Amino acid sequence: MKLQDKIYIAGHRGLVGSALMRRLEAGGYINLLTRTHAELNLTNQAETEAFFEQEKPDHVFLAAAKVGGILANNTYPADFIYQNLAIQTNIIRAAYKNQVKRLLFLGSSCIYPRDCPQPMKEEYLLTGPLESTNRPYALAKIAGIEMCWSFNRQYGTQYLAVMPTNLYGPGDNYEPNNSHVLPALIRKFHEAKNSSATNVTVWGTGNPRREFLYSDDMADACVYLMNLADDKFQPLLAANRNFGLSPVINIGVGEDVTIKELAELVKQAVGYGGKIIYDQSKPDGTPRKLMDISRTRELGWQAGTSVYDGIRLAYSDFLGREFELTTAPLVEALPY
Repeated sequence: MKLQDKIYIAGHRGLVGSALMRRLEAGGYINLLTRTHAELNLTNQAETEAFFEQEKPDHVFLAAAKVGGILANNTYPADFIYQNLAIQTNIIRAAYKNQVKRLLFLGSSCIYPRDCPQPMKEEYLLTGPLESTNRPYALAKIAGIEMCWSFNRQYGTQYLAVMPTNLYGPGDNYEPNNSHVLPALIRKFHEAKNSSATNVTVWGTGNPRREFLYSDDMADACVYLMNLADDKFQPLLAANRNFGLSPVINIGVGEDVTIKELAELVKQAVGYGGKIIYDQSKPDGTPRKLMDISRTRELGWQAGTSVYDGIRLAYSDFLGREFELTTAPLVEALPY
């Protein structure tokens, strides 16, 4: 990407999109295109195509999506599958019609089978049943991967699907009813500290293992991949493969922690002095979710933020936004 190229960041105000904005601005890119939902409804095909025809972006980061934790996925499955399918379908098709040079489609580790071998390699996609609690969202993301692959094969486009592990960081969602496990724990420990609660209850045994990637590291990886030379980027697109490895590449840190370890790290970062109680009557979820990141490492990229440093940065962001948050009771979050 040249510094003067038009770069469209779809979903620029979310956790992923805002991190991309920070990274691109820090890198000196001066022609960033953004639209709020009020300005552009990406589920509307006509609006999306009119925007692309008018602006003609050179590159696209497709970070717009409806996201949430297990409770939100279970409560609004129709919204999750419809909105995500509509957004990505409209953007990918409009990108092709308007000769976008490269597109990066942001997915999620939930595309992999529920009982996937660990660490999860890209070739494990579609080799087993998905986790039922977020299947509509996962299927939408898998459809987006297939759409990128199909356009690459049929039209020679350069659309790459990146699959980050569990993300957290500035701009995260701490809303009580649909946040993921790490922001939910940050809010829970913070409120316990402020109320002088003697203990905090966490669902499950605390034994499941999860991998967490700081959002600014994720953004750095995305920009790094988009700037790969053709001889490194094009082989990732799988344009000449009718079967086998699709245009997917994992982004992660290559190591995980137990939910118990995570809770202790959040407790330390928040400065909470009480006790952690594990409610073993509640489900644990998937035992382990760790990404295989050998391909990104081979390409020369590696995350630079430790999980403890990242949690401290995330908590600082939470404190700065605390006044915006609802005062409704916090709903428990599974180790998603």
